[in-house]
Amino acid sequence: MAEEIVNRIAQSKLITFNLEDYYPEGQRFLFDLSQWLYEGFVLKEKDFREQAKIHDWSQYRDQYVALNCATDAIVPAWAYMLIATYLDQYAKKVVIGSLEDLESHLYQEIIDRMDVSDLKDKPVIIKGCSHKPVPKNAYIFLIKKLQPVVKSLMYGEACSSVPLYKQPKI
Repeated sequence: MAEEIVNRIAQSKLITFNLEDYYPEGQRFLFDLSQWLYEGFVLKEKDFREQAKIHDWSQYRDQYVALNCATDAIVPAWAYMLIATYLDQYAKKVVIGSLEDLESHLYQEIIDRMDVSDLKDKPVIIKGCSHKPVPKNAYIFLIKKLQPVVKSLMYGEACSSVPLYKQPKI
């Protein structure tokens, strides 16, 4: 008679935490300010303000927008601020930086708002593979949030995880 195969992973108390489940849906857009600079490098205030005034900002409705400059131009802070004043009524979120910076910022907000009290003294595995652009910073933000609460932290899959942290025994 054959022995029954027992799935020990399914029976474990291990909780899998998948950051991909928290991915905020919505379009992302990288707005390059260099397109409004003279030869991509010189900000002429009058021309820049005119471009901002005539631009169709409604196209960014409900989008997440990252503002950056693709050239090595020195762009004053007020230029980013001016663009943000126009985007404010349309975009869900505006940040200065790359699309990865935008994702990091979104995840920082999400993780900061999380209630992880239900994970108190439990073993948690943070799922590693994702199909959505979860930034590496999000994993660091999550560690900072979970470490004071959980019994242990691992990374990867239940069948092949990497131990990260274990609560000290008192």
